[in-house]
Amino acid sequence: MVCFDPEKGLSADCFETILQTMAEGIFIIDTSGVIRFCNKGLESMTALASPSIVGKRCRDIMMCACDSMTECSLLSGSLVNNLECQLKRADGTRLPVLKNGRAMKDPDGVIIGAVETLTDISALKQAERRNAALEEQVERESGKFSGLVGKSKPMQNVFELIDLAAASNASVLITGETGTGKELAARAIHERSPRKNGPMVKINCSALTESLLESELFGHARGAFTGAIKDKIGRFELADGGTLFLDEIGDVSPYIQVKLLRFLQEREFERVGESTSRKSDVRIITATNKDLRDLVRTGGFREDLYYRLKVFPVHLPALRERKDDIGLLIGHFIDKFNRQTGKAIAGLASDAALTLMDYCWPGNIRELENAIEHAFVTCREREIGVFDLPLEIRHVELRSTVCPPSDNSESRNGPKNGKKREITPEALSDALSKNKGSRAEAARELGIDRTTLWRHIKRFGVTDRR
Repeated sequence: MVCFDPEKGLSADCFETILQTMAEGIFIIDTSGVIRFCNKGLESMTALASPSIVGKRCRDIMMCACDSMTECSLLSGSLVNNLECQLKRADGTRLPVLKNGRAMKDPDGVIIGAVETLTDISALKQAERRNAALEEQVERESGKFSGLVGKSKPMQNVFELIDLAAASNASVLITGETGTGKELAARAIHERSPRKNGPMVKINCSALTESLLESELFGHARGAFTGAIKDKIGRFELADGGTLFLDEIGDVSPYIQVKLLRFLQEREFERVGESTSRKSDVRIITATNKDLRDLVRTGGFREDLYYRLKVFPVHLPALRERKDDIGLLIGHFIDKFNRQTGKAIAGLASDAALTLMDYCWPGNIRELENAIEHAFVTCREREIGVFDLPLEIRHVELRSTVCPPSDNSESRNGPKNGKKREITPEALSDALSKNKGSRAEAARELGIDRTTLWRHIKRFGVTDRR
């Protein structure tokens, strides 16, 4: 076969041979979107013979952004560049491909069809998944998980729950004390879910009055009330295709509870001042620091709504329940504030570290972050000292007013022998020796906390006896 003629150029047979030889999948559609030609590359990708492809429409063999050929941008003269699609295979599986396309025009510039090329990117997608898994493994080993920090067993359990919640579309109720990171957990669920490319819209339900909250959630029509000069889109519509995070859900009024319940049951809502029902494809995540079950018992919260919201509950532990993570969190916040302030603080002095470990943290991680930020303001050395910490944390008398005796330290149940011993160098040495160098046990022996013990050790120059 003569492929090239100096006068006529490429022959038709040679041109088709070239198309059939290319590894990429190629097909041509007419102005109706019907496939009129495909090459062997496309046959190989789909595991279908040419007669099973030719005569079908583009949307019959692949899943892309356009769902009808009347909306196909190619047939309106636009270009398609590196659009990720999924090619339907004979066995029902989907092959990830990269699509490029151009319109074909006759000599007068009239569109007569389009040619599209498909490149198999399944190997690339597999590599991306492997890299993502490796990055997640490294992140977890470093104690970080989608913005959350922790290596302790309670937090590892939370991370597992977040992964399970992300894989479903069920409503999630996140509980935990103030400052435990409920919003971070909600964001982690969203970012690890199939809805991650959709919006995440959040609202604090305790910050608005009933009427304002209704308008913010569901929107309102023009003239619905004084000051409603135009239609307003609510958070449910803004979150369509994504996630709506309702913080402080325990503070919503009975009226709003009814409207939330209706949406959860029927997936419909109405704007304020409007009678038209609207739909929204939104995943609901709620959070509260209150005991909703107790509110249900006292009539403050609807039982049917409670069970609709807590399809999948996630509880965040208090910081005092995961003290193994305090050091990791301190390092995280020191790195953060070093970047923000331009300082180069290396860490904490021993007395400051012991003080933070002995504190009960009623404000949880938020309070710890604020304490480190406070220390960055006062610290003039390479290490944060105990006197750089907030007064209520380092001052024993002030600390005891916010920390319950059982939570503040191991020593607050009193000395082992029921009476407080006089703190002398000999007493310190004896307590450390008797408890094999364990400062926690020695502190209990003497009826003091570990911070006070450390100060006495430093003051008297006592050496641990192990």
